[in-house]
Amino acid sequence: MTGPLQIVLGTISVLFLIVSSVMAYRAVRAMVRIIRTGQPDGTRFGPVKSRLKTLVVESVGHTRMLKWSSIGIAHWFVFVGFYGLFLTLVEAFGEVWNPAFHLPLIGEWAIWSLFVDLIGAGTILGIIYLIIRRQRDHPRRQGRKSRFAGSNEGRGYFVEAVVLIVGISILSIRAAKVASGLDDAPTWSHPFASLASNLFPDNPDVVSIVAFVKIVVSLTWLVVISRILNMGVAWHRFSAFFNIYFKREASGAPALGPLPAMTSGGKPIDFEDPGEDDVFGRGKIEDFTWKGMLDFSTCTECGRCQSQCPAWNTGKPLSPKMVIMDLRDHLYAKAPYLLGEKTASETAPDYDVLKPSDEQVWASGYARIEGTNDAQAHRPLVGTLEEGGVIDPDVLWSCTNCGACVEQCPVDIEHIDHIEDMRRYQVLIESNFPSEAGVMMTNLEKRGNPWGMGGNVREDWIKELDFDVRVADGPLPHEVEYLFWVGCAGAVDDRAKKVTKAVAELLHTAGVEFAVLGNGETCSGDPARRMGNEFLFQQLAMENVETLDGVFEGRVPGTRKIVATCPHCFNSLGREYPQVGGEYEVVHHTQLLGQLVEEGRLTPVTPVDRKVTYHDPCFLGRHNKVYTPPREILDSVQGLSTQEMHRCKDRGFCCGAGGARMWMEEKIGKRINMERTEEALELDPDVISTACPFCITMLSDALTSKKQSGEAAEHVEVLDVSQILLRSMQPVAVSAQGADSGPDVGTKAGPDPVGEGSAATEHGPQ
Repeated sequence: MTGPLQIVLGTISVLFLIVSSVMAYRAVRAMVRIIRTGQPDGTRFGPVKSRLKTLVVESVGHTRMLKWSSIGIAHWFVFVGFYGLFLTLVEAFGEVWNPAFHLPLIGEWAIWSLFVDLIGAGTILGIIYLIIRRQRDHPRRQGRKSRFAGSNEGRGYFVEAVVLIVGISILSIRAAKVASGLDDAPTWSHPFASLASNLFPDNPDVVSIVAFVKIVVSLTWLVVISRILNMGVAWHRFSAFFNIYFKREASGAPALGPLPAMTSGGKPIDFEDPGEDDVFGRGKIEDFTWKGMLDFSTCTECGRCQSQCPAWNTGKPLSPKMVIMDLRDHLYAKAPYLLGEKTASETAPDYDVLKPSDEQVWASGYARIEGTNDAQAHRPLVGTLEEGGVIDPDVLWSCTNCGACVEQCPVDIEHIDHIEDMRRYQVLIESNFPSEAGVMMTNLEKRGNPWGMGGNVREDWIKELDFDVRVADGPLPHEVEYLFWVGCAGAVDDRAKKVTKAVAELLHTAGVEFAVLGNGETCSGDPARRMGNEFLFQQLAMENVETLDGVFEGRVPGTRKIVATCPHCFNSLGREYPQVGGEYEVVHHTQLLGQLVEEGRLTPVTPVDRKVTYHDPCFLGRHNKVYTPPREILDSVQGLSTQEMHRCKDRGFCCGAGGARMWMEEKIGKRINMERTEEALELDPDVISTACPFCITMLSDALTSKKQSGEAAEHVEVLDVSQILLRSMQPVAVSAQGADSGPDVGTKAGPDPVGEGSAATEHGPQ
């Protein structure tokens, strides 16, 4: 059935295939060479079995995509269609030459025919749904609320059009074959093609023409992406598999929790004796590891991270998506200089003449310098528009480290790690950071706590209890089960001290033997590390490890137990201290209290007829996946009614204090704590509950402001879960230390109205 038409179309198809294949090979080779210019990272290769399992589960199972169910389902069909129907492209080359051609072995197999028909139809419906969603969520409709704000819309349209045309072509080829009597498969094996066959004439040439269209569109797509190496919306179809396989956590967990140790040349930096050529953080694009560069190349510009980012949602310039996009674009623009193909001039150009592009001026306030030129070669990684910076300082310092971006990214990009690495360079090398944070770091160095309080105040809360608390002095006696890590806030902040006393009383009531370090405790180092001051973190961490190893002397693993009320300390002690030799079993107080309630060692006896909404602390929830214990404690309190905010659990909204933001003033946009508090107040609760001293401070400050403006009732309180549990443990009209006002939760303000007289950093008016 090969005629002149088939010969012409077939010849063109083969020639186009050769050209596009050569271009694709050269593009892949160029991308690999560019990515290999990154710093080494030998932690990404094993264990192979675990990584392969993660790859299969995340890609085939679409576990990350299905967090957004309807979009995830639509994308799954497009995904399966792209890879599962690749053989239909092979078949199309035969159909161009001979309309009756079928793939050998499986071409006339009914099961294969059904698979192609169903997945082909699913691909068409899936991409149509995704096209509709892109238009519904378009920036022209939603402005910066759109998750596509800042994305390259033209590239997205191109990819969507290609998928739609190819999907239609797959079904059309089979429908044309049915119409021309060239398909002997039973009707049940191609229901959609049979239905569509009524639209096609009985003409075999139509099969060859449609097959030719499919080939041309597919190869045009290949040529286009071969010319645009930073087209992540297309390249992620290949690079995502590698990015998932090489993710930080081989177990499949997102890159949250502990920050990786600072490395240079692929090896951890020895801060006591650093090498002369050690690179501290990322000051240039080539300072990132090869995995970082793979991250940049894999970004799909889908904007899930942006839609969840608390900074972006409150009018700040930080978009995790655009941070990755700008690093990617800069990487590929600077690539010829990195590969030695071009040599930069000795002097940097004058960046004052730059103007922000229309695409970026409203979003980030800095320009993308387009093209490969001296400007790209000399640009600082972090800098203002006038300095030609790739990432604006306001973008860098807006991050709260909440982890929403990492949690939602469908291709496992490690946004926080990259942001923190850039912060490390700014702090340790450039000494360029917000001035307020400088005060905090000075306090950590000189006083051992961010507030600058004297070390002798760490035991003051003990004097307010009516029972003795053991203060560790040397190795702990055998009968002491837990070391209670009070934390800086829990020892010096008035609001957090109430939580400390509540937890101590609950442990005492349950008969748990515990001790505290008292004045021997110092900051865990979390604020310093999240600020980017890795040197100070290492100093504090090693000091604490020495102290902890002393009190746990003689104890075997499994008996070195610590309970912490601060999720930031909980994260540092349990997941970051192993990097400096500290191995301990660390639990959050909600985990321990929940266990004690379950065991019957703590029994709530007084009903609390109040409405509570629970706020998930980011470092307890997303970073450490502790969602259930606080809720189980609240559920154990009789009479208490709970209602979730619409942004909760792994989609919870940050309070604004993480990433050392607790000690940096919010000067741009709306305050994050105000946004979160307003969301809580929409439910008309009596109590906003949480399980983190930073969250208590931020939410309390916002609630106070709302009370002053008359937007919140005076009886509404911000309380830790432990305080509610303790109140329910007390008989009616009996008040306990730390409970503050007995069982009458949410009915009146305590003697210290929320938000007043705190040692925490105060925030100015809105």
